[in-house]
Amino acid sequence: MTRPPPPGWYPDPAGGPAPRWWDGQSWTEHLQQQTAPPPVQQAPVQQLPAGPSLYDQPVLLVSQKTKLIELTNEYAVYDGQGQQIGAVVQVGQSAMKKAVRLLSSLDQFLTHHLEVRDATGPVLVLTRPAKVMKSRIIVQRPDGTALGEIVQANVFGRIRFDLVAGNQVIGSIQAENWWAWDFAVLDAAGTEVARITKKWEGLARTMFTTADRYVVLVHYRLPEPLASMVIASALTVDTALKQDERGLN
Repeated sequence: MTRPPPPGWYPDPAGGPAPRWWDGQSWTEHLQQQTAPPPVQQAPVQQLPAGPSLYDQPVLLVSQKTKLIELTNEYAVYDGQGQQIGAVVQVGQSAMKKAVRLLSSLDQFLTHHLEVRDATGPVLVLTRPAKVMKSRIIVQRPDGTALGEIVQANVFGRIRFDLVAGNQVIGSIQAENWWAWDFAVLDAAGTEVARITKKWEGLARTMFTTADRYVVLVHYRLPEPLASMVIASALTVDTALKQDERGLN
């Protein structure tokens, strides 16, 4: 005589999807509870490592000749070791503006839009409205939050640009020697917090083989909004502020 199987969970003889309990003598009404299948493990989304921020650099080298399109400014920004960490890109330029720029110098009177970018993407958005005599640049976050304005304070003599935020002057750029590219960046108290120059010898001389590069020396980490205003003005001093002085470039 065949002995019955020992008690346990066995396939339901009635054809149900869940195992049924066999008590050693007969089938019971107990069905094994089905658990949900384990979730499919999704491959983790690869997060690119965050690159260095423009705001953390004591030295920024700006190369003015990196251009994808000759009629659209795109300047590369390097750190003190010569590694590219950002760019300044002219955006929103229509075909008409490119034609004007190609055929004349009238583009200096047109509105220009620039983006300052680092490894995370745009960090500042700059707009230089159409000008007649003095330059003015509106500085914003990429989400449209207003930070301030860079305003040309004078036309004759050593040109000065005021850094304005909340209707208050929080700093300035003093052109000590326009021809030699010496600009002192000052805070509201007149203390030098940064300098724009072509005389820095910290990098290999091969980095200065052309006259189209300059260095921004930031003396210490600045508070906001002064930090953003200094970054905006220092990285665009040629593209947005000085480009109309074509005889001096």
